[in-house]
Amino acid sequence: MDVTDTRTRSPEIRLAADAIGGLRQDLFHDVFAYRPLGPLSTDGPVIRRLPERIRRRAVWFPHAVVAGVAGIALIEGLAEGNGQFFAFVVALLPVAALLMTLVRPVLAFWISIASTPVVAVLGQGDWPWGPSAFVCHLAVLVVAAARTRPRAAVWMWLITLVAGSFLSEIGPGYSDISAMAVTSAFALLLVATVRVRRDAEREVTVQRTVTAVERDRRTLLEERTTIARELHDVVAHHMSVVAIQAEAAPYRVENPPPELEQAFATIRENAVAALTELRRVLGVVRADDHEAPDAPQPTLAELDRLLANVRETGLETEKTVTGAVRELPQGVELSAYRIVQEALSNTLRHAPGARAQVEIGYVLGGLGLRVVNGPAQGLVKPSPGAGHGITGMRERVAMLNGEMTAGETEDGGYEVAVFLPVPGQRDGGGEA
Repeated sequence: MDVTDTRTRSPEIRLAADAIGGLRQDLFHDVFAYRPLGPLSTDGPVIRRLPERIRRRAVWFPHAVVAGVAGIALIEGLAEGNGQFFAFVVALLPVAALLMTLVRPVLAFWISIASTPVVAVLGQGDWPWGPSAFVCHLAVLVVAAARTRPRAAVWMWLITLVAGSFLSEIGPGYSDISAMAVTSAFALLLVATVRVRRDAEREVTVQRTVTAVERDRRTLLEERTTIARELHDVVAHHMSVVAIQAEAAPYRVENPPPELEQAFATIRENAVAALTELRRVLGVVRADDHEAPDAPQPTLAELDRLLANVRETGLETEKTVTGAVRELPQGVELSAYRIVQEALSNTLRHAPGARAQVEIGYVLGGLGLRVVNGPAQGLVKPSPGAGHGITGMRERVAMLNGEMTAGETEDGGYEVAVFLPVPGQRDGGGEA
């Protein structure tokens, strides 16, 4: 057995191995990776409230802050040199490391650490960080921590303390390592807190998005199941008629040939088998609490009763019928009835006190529906609803290869317009 197998290691060894692996992954892997800092999002809580002209520039605020700190540190570093030959080098190295955090944050940290003894030896002032070097290295830690993982920030802080302690031991006897340790600890703690909160908010947003998608998908499936249950009665009726007609057809012909009797018997058997399978399918899509309807599915002939019930709830409704009224396939009649019913229900929920107009147009090749309501009136507040109504209507229209539009009107009301095609149907006259 391999003695290096992690399963045989003690918890302390595994913890140390994980820590070393994290150090290698965070601060040594892809050190030279090019990672430019992008602009802020324009939909942030602060930027989105700014005027458009200022918003375009405000997205570069972090870059401006880094550049401003670098400029101040450069001026301070040049002033510390008092015209010395190495003053420019002492001032430039920390500033260059700070500016590099905008494109290569990990490399910028290592450059800042490596330049610390050089700046300490060539410069004048506190050891090992002068005022400008102190500010630059602290800014490097903050920016790099904000652009990497929290674990990397801990490693950078520890490496800073180790490097500062070593330089303090070989220095002139005074050191600002304590000031660096305390200041950087508070700064990194603040950055980590903001970073964790931002990640948590992003995770919550993702979860909400996933939940909304799943909820919409579940709603869609529920609406399709409801439509399938309603259409079961329509399809079952047709299949029953086919079976009965196939059984009675041979008796309407005197001395029918055996082939004809066999053909009608086969048709009846297939119709009965299809009806049986249809009932099994209904058993699959039926909910546990679903109760079979005790009346036939409604049609447009019962629309006046629906409008009367709606008027009793306080919704003023008018109906207009154009074209030649004719009998349509039961599936179209049922879908048209349910669409009008749902549109009026939406009016009751979202526009209490409004007036509704229902228009039914029998046209060549199909049926047109239009339900429009005005804006809400009175003191009753609209109900938010679950948002399933429009989804159900669209599913019914899509099932019949129809077209549907829904949206607000110019006066603040709402309009639902639907066309349900009926292949092979022509205006056959009738009562308008």
